[in-house]
Amino acid sequence: MTIDALAPFRWLQPPYGDRGDLLGEIYCVTLLRGLDPAEVLRRFGARTSTEMSFAELDLASSDFTMVTGGGEGGGHVGVVATGDGCAAVEPYGWSGTGDPTLARLSVGTEVVSVSRHDYACDYFHYAADGIVITAFDPTAPEDRSGADTDRLAGLMREFGLPLEEGSDEEWDQRYDDLSEHGLARMFAMAARLAGVTFTADLLNGPLLVGAIADLPQEDLQRETP
Repeated sequence: MTIDALAPFRWLQPPYGDRGDLLGEIYCVTLLRGLDPAEVLRRFGARTSTEMSFAELDLASSDFTMVTGGGEGGGHVGVVATGDGCAAVEPYGWSGTGDPTLARLSVGTEVVSVSRHDYACDYFHYAADGIVITAFDPTAPEDRSGADTDRLAGLMREFGLPLEEGSDEEWDQRYDDLSEHGLARMFAMAARLAGVTFTADLLNGPLLVGAIADLPQEDLQRETP
């Protein structure tokens, strides 16, 4: 795959300070086959749901991080149906990448979860029927985990993710390339695997939103007038 072929996914990692940066520096997007939004929220552990715009979801998630200090993520997920599946978006969050949530999400289906975290690392998870098959950091794709770390080997090579360590001499160039293009490569792979392409247009309409984390009691008391 050429760098130009990654153009549809550039909006997910725009240049620093870009006003078009819809999702920001920390987010998680989970793509799922064959599930409807209500079922996706149930698997995330949401007890209630409501329709929101993306701006409203982003504000609710931002407020949650302000109260909790950010260590619990954004506390909310928004889901939108697309094609034969769904896309789930967590501003400021990452629960779609962790157990047991990822295991629940993937029961009876395939799930790809891609997270961006500018202060830690980006990550890719592919799970099927309750099992994480392959997971990796796009800047170090040779260091994979999961039940079958070579399951996606051919696809990774196709999308420009090397499977073996490079030489010391090429390390800087390789790291720069993977750091700049790794997130777009992961979303391109995710579209192929899940059959769902995550586009900015999906954020234009209403999302079905659920709270997936509770405020600690001390924070609830502090917020009560």
